[in-house]
Amino acid sequence: MKNKRVLFINSIVGTGSTGRIIAGLCGVLKENGADTLVCYGRGGAPKEPDTYRIGPDLDVYAHGLISRITDKHGLYSKGVTKRLIEKIEEYSPELIHLHNLHGYYLNYEILMRYLKTKNVPIIWTLHDCWAFTGHCTHFEYIKCDRYKSGCHDCMQLAEYPRSLLMDAAKSNYSVKKEVFTGFEEMQIVTPSRWLKEKVSESFLRDYPAEVIPTGIDLNTFKPTESDIRERYGIKDRILILGAANPWRDRKGLDDFIRLASKLPEEYAIAMIGLKKKQLKLLPENVIAMEKTDSVQEMAQWYTAADMYVNLTREDTFPTTNLESLACGTPVITYKAGGSPESLDETCGRVVPVDDLEGVIQKIKELGHKTSGLTEASLKRARVYDKDIRFKEYYSKCYSKWI
Repeated sequence: MKNKRVLFINSIVGTGSTGRIIAGLCGVLKENGADTLVCYGRGGAPKEPDTYRIGPDLDVYAHGLISRITDKHGLYSKGVTKRLIEKIEEYSPELIHLHNLHGYYLNYEILMRYLKTKNVPIIWTLHDCWAFTGHCTHFEYIKCDRYKSGCHDCMQLAEYPRSLLMDAAKSNYSVKKEVFTGFEEMQIVTPSRWLKEKVSESFLRDYPAEVIPTGIDLNTFKPTESDIRERYGIKDRILILGAANPWRDRKGLDDFIRLASKLPEEYAIAMIGLKKKQLKLLPENVIAMEKTDSVQEMAQWYTAADMYVNLTREDTFPTTNLESLACGTPVITYKAGGSPESLDETCGRVVPVDDLEGVIQKIKELGHKTSGLTEASLKRARVYDKDIRFKEYYSKCYSKWI
């Protein structure tokens, strides 16, 4: 019997959180006798799984440049999208799994109109809110709810996907509503309950939706010894770790700076992921570092820290919380988006957004990391083992069609 064929579409493959998810899902499908093809838009690709690059870098650059003028992100790249359709026809998949359709690499209108002509079931994993807004990927920070009834007069043109001149939020919303609805067999998947709720308030509300949290590699993120405390002169101070890429006020940059001025000398703060110009703005008592691409180094920092503090004001389901727990370190976070969902009372604390005094209180309550906190964090992290989550995808989404 010929193996079932599953086709993925995403901006990247093999790297980044979404790229690693797809690689893992391909592995589970292969174990269950299916063939896979990943169609991707940017960057390189691993040797496995089988891949097809949708367009060259030049097309991505041109798409991005024109979008910054017109605010028509996702409505260019017509030629490469038509060639993608030829590839889909050639591969003839029995299931299509969409991920991020944004990223300046294809024309979502052409693609979705084509897919409506095919009798092929579709899974669409949403990693943010872009699919049901007229412009942005997140809107919680500015407390916008126009996605519920119709975007217009966008307040976030300066945010990704950035537009320097025009506001096409109203027409973008209209196009998305038309081409993203009306599929007979479409399954939505979100990594958090928060995002599922937003979907239920949008024009995608009629599709069935499943929550399948993001998983992480527990062989990579685990308690990892290092000399970080000695190297940075932290010694026996209580170490608070923060990480973001990029750091900005939406991710709590301003509150971390305020936090540094409010905590006594017995506390040390380390921030990872800063830009060069941001390094100069931080107080001298902050250990400030640029982004690191080393997951082992991140595991060392998570392990060395007494707590991971995530002051994000908008997020779908941050994997940094999971990574910290997997290294045995409890988490304090604002009650924003899906950030609190990975925590329970044994390994985390949740504080209302902008309640910095509440954060300081929780920091003092946790104090030095204890063996009890470490064990509770590790136990919670095992819930998010990537292998468990990939198998959950199979049982909830793939098995009915494969």
